[in-house]
Amino acid sequence: MNNLQVVVDAGHGGTDSGAVSSSGVKEKDLTLMIAQYMYEEFQKRGVPVTLVRSTDETVSPTERVDRILAAYGDNPNVVIISNHINAAGSATQGAEGAEVIYALRDDDTLASNILTALGNANQKMRKFYQRRYPSDTSKDYYFIHRNTGKNTHPVIVEYGFIDNPEDLNKIQNNYKKYVDAVVDAVIATAEGESIPTLPESGNYYVVQNGDSLWKIANKYGITVNELKDLNGLTSNNLTVGQILEVPGLDNTGLTYTVQNGDSLWKIANKYGMTVDELKSLNGLTSDNLSVGQVLKVSNDIADSDEKTYTVKSVDSLWSIANRFGTSVNTLKSLNGLTSDVLSIGQVLKIPTDLDNNTYTVKAGDSLWNIANKYDITVNELKDLNGLTSNILSIGQVLKVPSDGNTYIVKSGDSLWSIANRFGTSVNTLKSLNGLTSNNLMIGQVLRLP
Repeated sequence: MNNLQVVVDAGHGGTDSGAVSSSGVKEKDLTLMIAQYMYEEFQKRGVPVTLVRSTDETVSPTERVDRILAAYGDNPNVVIISNHINAAGSATQGAEGAEVIYALRDDDTLASNILTALGNANQKMRKFYQRRYPSDTSKDYYFIHRNTGKNTHPVIVEYGFIDNPEDLNKIQNNYKKYVDAVVDAVIATAEGESIPTLPESGNYYVVQNGDSLWKIANKYGITVNELKDLNGLTSNNLTVGQILEVPGLDNTGLTYTVQNGDSLWKIANKYGMTVDELKSLNGLTSDNLSVGQVLKVSNDIADSDEKTYTVKSVDSLWSIANRFGTSVNTLKSLNGLTSDVLSIGQVLKIPTDLDNNTYTVKAGDSLWNIANKYDITVNELKDLNGLTSNILSIGQVLKVPSDGNTYIVKSGDSLWSIANRFGTSVNTLKSLNGLTSNNLMIGQVLRLP
């Protein structure tokens, strides 16, 4: 499957709710949520992808097949992922786990990789299999397999059982992890790789194409030699799919292993902290460090009730005020400043009434999960904060839409088009946002009535 192209299908929809849990959760809603996230993940990986339905609409089997084939045609580069949630019924109550069903025209490689990846993501693996049409066993039972050409690679992924409350809860809480696993498996299969089964305990990393010991060691805050010692490696050679043991995060937060050339200042600056904060967090009484020493580097300030910011090189009162959506005068008044002069390492108080309009980056965050939290796209979040890359640092404060009804201006927008879209008038928008002209900027956040 070179030149991979993917069609993502959200099973059921509209008047066809699919299976329904005892608590009223509908399969069609779960599959749409899963499919939308999957679509974005393939986009992030640079894989051409099409979504069969993006809203809660009724799509007949014929229309569904037409949309699938219209995306990229009937060719061997195309993988079709039809997302579903299983239901066992009264006969087999308590059933749990994932299943993958693949077409008669395919071998089991893709289905096996997907199921293994879901197992690695801590969902129970049931089986991968084919199902034949009872009256003609040369044909597939499911139309998504039977009618989608002769060359595409369709799979039905059943993530678990909606009529098992525990399994349903796992799906709702872990669907992003499950989707990530499926996406990884599809890409790995397209590249001719297999998904290994991870050991049941410990912290592990599966080597990907382009990885190196240095890259992996750096990801987990250890040295190459420490990584080699941990895994009993005698050379720097790696193979795709190789499983490496890696350090996990301790129970108190993120940790960092001191490397040659490190200093308290260098580490504190890396994690948006002051030297005193770093020393206090680790109970240090001197500035001496030893190579291999493990330091706690969770930024307690980011989680405290009082919002603060540590001044860094090239900062100014204007840039800090702009970053937090406040004014220079407010910052000066709050901090008792009589001039605009700042010093590196100086800790400034930030107005706490801005909490609903800012977000402080924490360990494990990405632009995608923050954007998803506030129901905007990654590009909108980047435009809003003037970001040119996807790199974030712990403790970084991002502007986000407020809890109120807001809209982020995109390329091509005008006050007229936005007003028309939300059923209001240009004058109402201008009045609500204190605008004196019709000019807009990309990334500008507008309040809506």
